[in-house]
Amino acid sequence: MKIGIIGAGRIGRVHAQNISVYLPELEIKTIADPFMSDELKAFAKRLGIPNCVEDADAILRDKEIEAVLICSSTDTHSKYIIQAARAGKHIFCEKPIDYDLNRVREAIQAAVDAGVKLQIGFCRRFDHNHRAVYDLVRSGRVGNPQMVKISSRDPSPPPVEYVKISGGIFYDMMIHDFDMARFLMSSEVVEVYAQGSVLIDPAIGEAGDVDTAMVTLKFENGALGYIDNSRQAVYGYDQRVEVFGSAGCAQNENDLPNTASLHAAEGTFCEPTYEIMFERYTFAFVNEIRAFAEAVLGDKETPVTGMDGLYPVQMAAAATKSLKEGRPVKISEVG
Repeated sequence: MKIGIIGAGRIGRVHAQNISVYLPELEIKTIADPFMSDELKAFAKRLGIPNCVEDADAILRDKEIEAVLICSSTDTHSKYIIQAARAGKHIFCEKPIDYDLNRVREAIQAAVDAGVKLQIGFCRRFDHNHRAVYDLVRSGRVGNPQMVKISSRDPSPPPVEYVKISGGIFYDMMIHDFDMARFLMSSEVVEVYAQGSVLIDPAIGEAGDVDTAMVTLKFENGALGYIDNSRQAVYGYDQRVEVFGSAGCAQNENDLPNTASLHAAEGTFCEPTYEIMFERYTFAFVNEIRAFAEAVLGDKETPVTGMDGLYPVQMAAAATKSLKEGRPVKISEVG
């Protein structure tokens, strides 16, 4: 299947690299980026991508291209989903679809109306550790799920320039955890209560965001959830989940480059956690694109649908409102 990639920043290049190495069923015909450079052209050439363009229309007009990967800035996601759907292309789009819930719904509906596949890039569903917890919950071995706890902490904060356009910590960071919460619990969140502080970089506060946040969730079935985010964990990329239920508890620990440890007189030492997201989730990124290809080629529903892309944006909107107003916010309040 011939595909096009719209956006060749970090995540666009990760997907291009992975496809060229691990996914022979896909062929990248064209990569589009408005900031096309000689360095990017050389990158594409190394991967055997024949066409580099600045305008995504070249991909959307190409009848040989069956599917597109939208890896551009968030403020362009819904626009490209709508345009790609109208062009009859199947769509994989990075999260979130949009900050505006009406635009999210419009993009989802465009894909439905066009009869094309739409998958949203919540890669953590495809991580082997998180998936193992999910499988234990689905197997019934924890009984009736009653609580979910998620810790998600980055090694270092992003540039303030990014924070200014990202929508804030709930949209660009915790949105993964919102998706993971409903994925693990198989129930929708009905109420969110958020608290946050600026404890790492004052410039993030000046940009109108927080760098340290805690959110509690109430699910439709009465279960409870807790998520904590930090922009800076000095020991590396910290990603852990836990589901507690009536018959037990399923949890995972951080991935390590290796699990060897040294036990000596001065103490016990082990490998530090990963410091780069793209190393921590290497095969999660591969697996989500493989799942997208299988859905298109096998004509079946994508594992992360457009509606799966809507609910975390609702949760992010509720968390943002909760933080601002200092009270629990029902999802119904944000539409």
